[in-house]
Amino acid sequence: MGKKIDSYYVNKALQLYLEGLSYREIERLLGVSHVSVMNWVKKYKIKRPYNSTYHPTYKILNATEIKVFFSNPENMSGAGVVVTELGDKYMLIKWERFRD
Repeated sequence: MGKKIDSYYVNKALQLYLEGLSYREIERLLGVSHVSVMNWVKKYKIKRPYNSTYHPTYKILNATEIKVFFSNPENMSGAGVVVTELGDKYMLIKWERFRD
């Protein structure tokens, strides 16, 4: 049996999965195995809503960078945004419509 992973990372991994990140992206961000993330998705029966007209992009920012990002109104136009804490940094996930 593998080592027990703090429930914070399980919750964060499932949240990022629901936000549209791949297993490998979650692995790189959180430092937990993509296989563990796949197992958690199966274990908790997580279903990601499918919508092909939007795609997520993400940035990792520090507190100063996120303040600058939100101070520019152009960054907030035409997209949904979620911010989640990752240690001493923040992950900003933004959904944009695919261009036709």
